[in-house]
Amino acid sequence: MRQIILTLALAASIFTTVNAQESPTTGDLFNGLTRPLTFERMIAPYALEVTFSKTVHIIFPSSIRYVDLGSADLMAAKADGVENVLRVKAARQNFRAETNLSVITEDGSYYSFNVKYADEPVKLSVEMADFLHGNREIGQENKTPVYLSDLGDEPPYMVQLIMETIHKNNRKKIKNIGSRNFGVHYSLKGIYSHNDLMFFHLQLKNTSTISFDIDYLVFKIVDKKVAKRTAMQEQVIVPLRSYNQVTGVAGGKDERTVFALQKFTIPNDKQLIIELMEKNGGRNQKLKIGNSDLMRAETIDDLAVKGK
Repeated sequence: MRQIILTLALAASIFTTVNAQESPTTGDLFNGLTRPLTFERMIAPYALEVTFSKTVHIIFPSSIRYVDLGSADLMAAKADGVENVLRVKAARQNFRAETNLSVITEDGSYYSFNVKYADEPVKLSVEMADFLHGNREIGQENKTPVYLSDLGDEPPYMVQLIMETIHKNNRKKIKNIGSRNFGVHYSLKGIYSHNDLMFFHLQLKNTSTISFDIDYLVFKIVDKKVAKRTAMQEQVIVPLRSYNQVTGVAGGKDERTVFALQKFTIPNDKQLIIELMEKNGGRNQKLKIGNSDLMRAETIDDLAVKGK
C-alpha cells in the first residue's frame, strides 16, 4: 500500500510539472501572494523602428544621463559633441525579436521605447516633446519623473521650474555685490534657497563694443586673509544645474544665468568667490560674497513655482 501511495504521489508531481510547463503563464508566479501590476502602473512605451544601414537620431529636451538596451541587437550612443541626442541603429540585419530601449534625462524624465527592425524606417529623426516648455498634459503617460542622486530628494523638473521662475521674474534682490572691468559689469541679482538647494541669479552686462567670450566660471570658498608665505586654501563648489548658461555676451548686450548649488554656509574667516574669466582677454570678473549674504537668501514659494 505504501508503494502505491508513493507511486501516485510521484505521478501527481510529474503531472503538475508537465501541466505547469504546458499552461500559458498569467504573470501571477506567486499564486496570489503578491499584488499584480495593473496597466495604470505601466509607462506606455513609444514605438521605434531601426535598421542596419541607417542611423535613427532621437533628440531629447535635456541631457542624457542613462541608456539601457534590451538586447545585443541594438547599438546606441550619444552623438559626438552633444549631450541630448541619442543615435540608435541595428547591430545586425533583420533581427526578428522585438526589443526595448530606456533613457533617463537630466530633467528627471524616464522614456521607454519598444524597438523593431524595419528595412526602411519612416522616422529617422525624432524629437521628444519638452513638457517643461510646452503642454504639460501631452505625453505624460509615456514618461515618469526620476530622482537623480546629485539633487537628493528634489525632483529635477521642480529644480528646472524654480530656475525658470527666478529668470523670468528677474528681480534684483541684491544691490551691492558686483564687479566692473573695461565696460563689462558682472553682478549678483539674488540668492534663493529651497530645501537643500541654493540658487544664484547672475547678470553679465557688456556696455563695450567688443564681445565678451567666457572661458570658464568657478564658485569657490577661500580665506578672507592670507598671511605671507601661506598658501591659500580653496574649496571649489560645482553647480548642480544651470539655466540659460551662455558662452559669451555680444557688445551692447546683457545675459542672465541661474545656477543651482548644494546648500552650504561659509565660516566667518572665509568668503565665497564667483570668478568669471574672459577667453583670450583681461576683463575678468570677481564677486565676493560673505556668509551674511547667504543668510539673507530668499525662500522659494513652492506654490508660486508650481502655479507658473
